[in-house]
Amino acid sequence: VKVLDEKALAKAGFGGIVGVGQGSSRPPRLVQMTYSSGKRRGVKKVALVGKGVTFDTGGISIKPAAGMENMTSDMGGAAAVVATVVLAAKLRLPVDVTAWVPMAENMPSATAQRPGDVLTQYGGTTVEVINTDAEGRLILADGLALATEAEPDAIVDVATLTGSALAALGEGWAAVFGSDPALVDRLRASADATDEAVWELPLSKAKYRSQIDSPVADLKNIGGAYAGAIIAAIFLSEFVGDTPWAHLDIAGTMHSDGNTSWRSKGATGFGTRLLIDLVTTY
Repeated sequence: VKVLDEKALAKAGFGGIVGVGQGSSRPPRLVQMTYSSGKRRGVKKVALVGKGVTFDTGGISIKPAAGMENMTSDMGGAAAVVATVVLAAKLRLPVDVTAWVPMAENMPSATAQRPGDVLTQYGGTTVEVINTDAEGRLILADGLALATEAEPDAIVDVATLTGSALAALGEGWAAVFGSDPALVDRLRASADATDEAVWELPLSKAKYRSQIDSPVADLKNIGGAYAGAIIAAIFLSEFVGDTPWAHLDIAGTMHSDGNTSWRSKGATGFGTRLLIDLVTTY
């Protein structure tokens, strides 16, 4: 386990994590958690990136009060990838698994980032912040850019990312996107095996990529009023290069209002079962 604190993050250029976390009295962190199988040849390497917004007020673009108490679960993606690495180690799987966990608290304050700010993500891509409540993709982008440097065979990110995914699929399905059909198929098979349902949505760059063009930066962090889950996935895709990549938007499935099937009321842990099945069978 390696942990980068706020000083190390700023020095290394993790502008997304630093920007989202700068409004809080609790500084941001980036955790790297690695399980190594010990094998030297032919071993597969899987990278997992989890959104770890420990509480999300929306920042300056503050959320409505109703339901904000559920934002204690906005770190559900981070929890899932951490649990997956721990399980991989306990099971001694013949695969190398690394979790990259960017963590920040998104708060409004005199030091918070503002709509209109331009930040520089890890790797140099600049982003115009239009809405500070579209913060998860900013910390994930830093994590994804760093994960690609390790040259894994696959990257999967998991995030409670958009209300759009919840609106489209409700609480029963997570949205899945991907640059690699074979990886998406693996995720769908693991979803079926573990009763963590996913539904593939299109990564429609030809139709929607232009919505995140910015006149003052390489990208902006939101697009138009519609297709928010798709546009968020397109934004993330800008940071993975040619590495096979998939994105799970678990905004609808990370929390349950009641006991349903194996899920208990409250935070569900969605993603852990699916991911451990994926890395077990990779």
